[in-house]
Amino acid sequence: MNEEQTYTVVGGRGTMTVFEIYIRTTPERLWEAITDEEMRARYSFGVRTRSDWTPGSGYESSVPGVIEIASGENLEVDPPRRLVQSFKALWSEEVEREGTSRVTWEIEPVGSSCRLTVTHDNLGESANGELFGGWPMILSGLKTLLETGELLDTPASLRYAEPAAGEGG
Repeated sequence: MNEEQTYTVVGGRGTMTVFEIYIRTTPERLWEAITDEEMRARYSFGVRTRSDWTPGSGYESSVPGVIEIASGENLEVDPPRRLVQSFKALWSEEVEREGTSRVTWEIEPVGSSCRLTVTHDNLGESANGELFGGWPMILSGLKTLLETGELLDTPASLRYAEPAAGEGG
């Protein structure tokens, strides 16, 4: 965030959450991991996000045949630097009632790594913690995948993951 950006604090808590992580990768590879349906499913609870990734286009996130997760619009698309999306959670009636928020992905090269800042804002005054509670696990999975090629194997990160060939289900 630069000094000119501001946010509102309502009732003692901010209406945004900001997550910052450093990942040893290139901006192009990080952008691919954010926008490629197959790659994204590997670190994002098995959730696939489908879009053509153009400004004004829609996107849908789901585990096909299992659960709808979110939908929205790609408000800004500036590869490999910035992606701004509206975000409508769909996984439960409680989160659907929260309405639409916004997620901004910002990629900045830092040496041989990238700083990824994810800002989830336009959240309601008493936003349901489920709306933003998954970000640490998702971003940890993203970092693990890009730096090691491996999947994060915490139970939550594998919630909807498909078993690898030869594994029991």
